[in-house]
Amino acid sequence: MSGGHDTPVATAGPPIPDTLEELLTPAWVTSALAVRFPGVRVTSVTPGPVVSRVSTNVRFHIEGELPDGLCRDLCVKGYFSEVGASYRHVGEPEAFFYRDIAGSTGMRTLRSVYADVDPATRHGVVITEDVVAQGGTFLDARSDYTPDQTADSLEELARLHAATWSQSRYADAPLLASRLESYFAVRGVADIRGNFEGPIGARVPDAVRDADRLADGFARLAVLTPSVQPWAVIHGDAHVGNVYLDGGGRPSFLDWQLVQRGPWYLDVGYHLVSALTIEDRRRTERDLVQHYLDRLRAGGVDAPSSDDAWSGIRRGIVYGFFLWGITLKVDPAVTTTLLERLGTATADHDAFAAIA
Repeated sequence: MSGGHDTPVATAGPPIPDTLEELLTPAWVTSALAVRFPGVRVTSVTPGPVVSRVSTNVRFHIEGELPDGLCRDLCVKGYFSEVGASYRHVGEPEAFFYRDIAGSTGMRTLRSVYADVDPATRHGVVITEDVVAQGGTFLDARSDYTPDQTADSLEELARLHAATWSQSRYADAPLLASRLESYFAVRGVADIRGNFEGPIGARVPDAVRDADRLADGFARLAVLTPSVQPWAVIHGDAHVGNVYLDGGGRPSFLDWQLVQRGPWYLDVGYHLVSALTIEDRRRTERDLVQHYLDRLRAGGVDAPSSDDAWSGIRRGIVYGFFLWGITLKVDPAVTTTLLERLGTATADHDAFAAIA
């Protein structure tokens, strides 16, 4: 897999089926791929492993008259389950990102071969190359991840941010509007309290294991964020579990449901703390933030000084701490690890004080 990909032309594709069975047919896959690969003819579709939570991810293999550059091993992400049908709109920003933004950034992410949103149902669906078939490895907070790898993934975030830094073409895109306030629509202080009072939150330092304080801090952050200048297109959920290693072992980002306009530090503070053990983070964080800022400047951005950047980094830590404070349906071992890392960093940096 190469870094980045050509931006798909925003040509209307076929209507998105309601069921996975309808989608994984030679006829539909042919019509979808023809948006980017005119003349393609798929004669067989062989489904592989299915992972279904809210979204549904299915790896599949195609055969037929396939042009050069079209991989035979693909993966579709959509919202086809009984639960997922109510959340089809959640896929809109991700499909928009892959269709209209990803290629221009030059960053490493999944290479999409189809991405679109059904205007009637708001169902966002993406088909990408199957990185597992290419030797890729998915990560989570229990994976070994080094400071050098973190420097590499921060460089990828710098590519994204520099390429979109207050760019007018993204300034009014509705699907990129700040969505922090909407996070309270389904989760809130009761969910944080449930985590903090149970074994999942037991390793969060006492000084910051306060559900009301975290919710209040995030609420202030949600109000402040839309007016922050300058802004960039941010990943929005840049924890280490949304990183994979490509076939060459290079960190790359996936899962773009929370892509939006926002300040760079929401990605950087959150990613830095989630990716590293507490000991590695304490030892290397200053150098890693400086590395990110250097790469941002290399991308043509007038980046802040390292000292000035840290008020933002502290806000990014609170942002990530809240997102994992409200997390319920993830392996408890992952949530426990990330709450400890994010809570400890919040305490280390008195991060709540950075949100005026």
